[in-house]
Amino acid sequence: MPFVKRPFHVEKPTKAFLFIMKQFNFTQGEAQRLIAKGRVLIDGKSIYHTGAIIEGEIEVVYFEPKSRGIKPIFVDKNFLIFDKPSGVLVHPNTMSTEYSMLDEVRTHSGQNANGTHRIDMETSGLFLASRHKEAERYLKGSFEQKRIKKEYLAWVTGKLTEPFSVEASICVRDDYSTNKHKVEICKEGKYAKTEFTPLEYDKELDTTLVECKPLTGRLHQIRVHLFHVKHPILGDPIYGTSFETSDRYLDMELTGEERLIETGATRLMLHANTLLFPYGATYHIKSKVDFRKFKGEICKKEKRIFFK
Repeated sequence: MPFVKRPFHVEKPTKAFLFIMKQFNFTQGEAQRLIAKGRVLIDGKSIYHTGAIIEGEIEVVYFEPKSRGIKPIFVDKNFLIFDKPSGVLVHPNTMSTEYSMLDEVRTHSGQNANGTHRIDMETSGLFLASRHKEAERYLKGSFEQKRIKKEYLAWVTGKLTEPFSVEASICVRDDYSTNKHKVEICKEGKYAKTEFTPLEYDKELDTTLVECKPLTGRLHQIRVHLFHVKHPILGDPIYGTSFETSDRYLDMELTGEERLIETGATRLMLHANTLLFPYGATYHIKSKVDFRKFKGEICKKEKRIFFK
């Protein structure tokens, strides 16, 4: 488990942040942030004052990365790029999260390294991480200012032959009583636009491989835009399937076979394929994964349960 709690003995009265700096080789800012989050405990209770004097027995909760062997596909002095597998979180949801890409990022580049953007757990593909705090600020700012361009590949239901775009505002839902969609198309939402280009059609599976270019960065944008035009992504357990299936998926009650038949694939068939961004030079990075080969994860047409 990446977050661990360990006991320490402080020999003489010491300011809490100075002890953390020395013990973990942290900067002053890192030590103070850890304390401010309540990660230093005395008699089982968190302290939050970074200048507090500590002595004797204490406990510290901190992130200790555990690698599973995923190596970056591109390394620069400022950033790393990984090909994230489907099913892996980019960042721990809670302190009990057993594994995420942050384990690999910090195993490779240390405590100051961090992820710079989100990818849905079930989406595979390129994940950009910073190697130090200055790079983190720059890259996160670049995402916010739309200087970083992303392209995705998706296997979708049905046949598409011509390029098209979807320009439909998106808002976050707060009522899951009728469906489990996180977002929906609504006039009052935030502007969103995605461009789509069909690349190939598989008649036997009745699926089209589509290149997706999100021009904005809304939550679940590609997924909800494709659902909106009635070509949902195969394997999507939230958009394009029944309420019951979504509910059972979220409750982790859906078997692998049920998932395959009721959503059309073993996983969400969405892949982050390219990144284009400036960092001194202009970088254009392409995933090393051949996403076409993942057609084997798609359920045969005659076995799929279509939800309308």
